[in-house]
Amino acid sequence: MTNYQEIREKAYAANMQLPKLGLVLFTFGNASAADREKKVFAIKPSGVPYEALSAENMVIVDFDGNTVEGDLRPSSDTKTHAVLYKHWENIGGIVHTHSTYGTAWAQSLRPVPVYGTTHADHTTAAIPCAPPMSDDKIKGNYEYETGFQIIDHLKEQGLSYTDVEMILVGNHAPFTWGKTAEKAVYNSAVVEELAKMAFLTEQIRADVRPMKDALIQKHYERKHGVDSYYGQ
Repeated sequence: MTNYQEIREKAYAANMQLPKLGLVLFTFGNASAADREKKVFAIKPSGVPYEALSAENMVIVDFDGNTVEGDLRPSSDTKTHAVLYKHWENIGGIVHTHSTYGTAWAQSLRPVPVYGTTHADHTTAAIPCAPPMSDDKIKGNYEYETGFQIIDHLKEQGLSYTDVEMILVGNHAPFTWGKTAEKAVYNSAVVEELAKMAFLTEQIRADVRPMKDALIQKHYERKHGVDSYYGQ
């Protein structure tokens, strides 16, 4: 077990942040952390309450979705994580939650528009919402197909997974990712906050329009651009 201790600890830490940030209830959601050299990831065991988790009971899975090490069954969403790790070489962590506002937008089948600078500080695009998959895919290898549902929708929207590290899966819930599991957790919290802000904005003004592009670009570039000047 020592061969995978580092990613077990990272996955455990990421999972334990989810209830602290109010992103999960009961056994909802999961986080994983990858070792790209070994082509494996550690993920939350299925149906285990967060208070019963430990680094030791994180399950080690390869990028094809096969369990490599662990006494418990991995998350039911494991195959989705595996597909994303296998096809996106620059990610090291993935988070899936059923956070309230993010999930509400997913259930509405709507992307979250860029209404303000808080959103633009993180991405210039609306948070995409992948449409529901076909019945035959739902009845087939569902979790595996969910991974391609995410990948294909980003491609269709002309979006890069390195630029947009979050998506809503239609009628389901948010998935986020990042170079580390810690960043994936951060992105999950960002999705929930942006979804909440967008919902409240539309309650205040039903005919609100997305923010103009010049302001979107300004806020994104000052934080992430070549000449960024945000932070120390």
